[in-house]
Amino acid sequence: MSESTEPRDEAAALDAADELAARRADFVLTDEKDEPVVYLDGNSLGALPRTVPARLAEVVEHEWGRLRIRSWTESGWWTAPERVGDRIAPIIGAAPGQVVVGDSTSVNVLKAVVAAIRLAREDNPARTDLLVDEATFPTDGYLAVSAARLTGAAVRALPAEGLPGSVGPRTAAVLANHVDYRTGELHDLPGITAAAHEAGAYTVWDLCHSAGALPVGLDEHGVDLAVGCTYKYLNGGPGAPAYLYVRHDLQPRFDSPLPGWNSHADPFAMAPEYEPADGAVRGRVGTPDILSMLALEEALKVWDGVDIAAVRAKSLALTDFFLCRVDHYAPAGRLECLTPLEHDRRGSQVALRCADAGAVMDALVERGVVGDYRRPDVLRFGFTPLYTSFADTERAARVLGEVLGER
Repeated sequence: MSESTEPRDEAAALDAADELAARRADFVLTDEKDEPVVYLDGNSLGALPRTVPARLAEVVEHEWGRLRIRSWTESGWWTAPERVGDRIAPIIGAAPGQVVVGDSTSVNVLKAVVAAIRLAREDNPARTDLLVDEATFPTDGYLAVSAARLTGAAVRALPAEGLPGSVGPRTAAVLANHVDYRTGELHDLPGITAAAHEAGAYTVWDLCHSAGALPVGLDEHGVDLAVGCTYKYLNGGPGAPAYLYVRHDLQPRFDSPLPGWNSHADPFAMAPEYEPADGAVRGRVGTPDILSMLALEEALKVWDGVDIAAVRAKSLALTDFFLCRVDHYAPAGRLECLTPLEHDRRGSQVALRCADAGAVMDALVERGVVGDYRRPDVLRFGFTPLYTSFADTERAARVLGEVLGER
């Protein structure tokens, strides 16, 4: 086969065999000129599901515009945080009744970490250490320090691979990212969780870069608490509300540092003393963001009938194919792969170190290949299996090679 046709033929064959290919039509994948783009930034902001604009218009025009206050009951606004949480639950491997949607990831990290430390202190007041993945997303680190101040705990930042061997009798909780936001490395959720539990500690997992891209298995692995955003692989839109997972058996003991009227056992009693509600409702604080909440609910419909195992298989195939084609097209010595090659250590993005990464990404975007850039020298390409095709992947690698060759 000729070099000019072989990669495209291979990509076409892979797309023909893709059981998720039909989902691609559910998304808007064109630019402002209605030209098709290769969108490889779903690990930052997912693409728009086609049915969301009409649903959002209905919410604004009818539910808000006509029904107004009646929509809290007649349109189901009041129960949306738990209802939408139950839509997310199977994507992250959780049974119903354990996920509540609302607030930002940052707010939910604070709730979860403080609650985890309080749980540990109930078991044993001598537990004072909060272990944190040292490469965590910066906000998680900031919040860990704040949670430690609130609870009198001490933060210990460690490499993720060192967390299992570092938990001990003084450990209260472990906060870790499932997938490293910068490199795409997948961390050992089952192993770290098991080690924490063996030592009597609790776990808080940040799922922002894994939920919707690979199996998480929260219930299967006995995770205590977890948080995540919904605007990446879950395609909920910019600023879409985050979610909080609280394992069923821990819910009666979940003590949020942010009690609010929405999480009160009788919210409309307006009682001066706080009495927490039962179940995942305890994770609520104030009035939910209804417009973004219901846009998210509509966006999550693209997951109906999707097997997360098939999503993971396609994710690995896409990233393997991309790495292979980049190796073929890119000039020697121009790129360094930061993402682990082993499947059990890889999320759904590829991070490449490049000396002039910012300028390279600008050139890629100009040519219709959209990834993102992390200072000082990292190109990130996120592969969203519901709408990324193998033809997209081939084109992205080829255009990257062309840009690098020209520079």
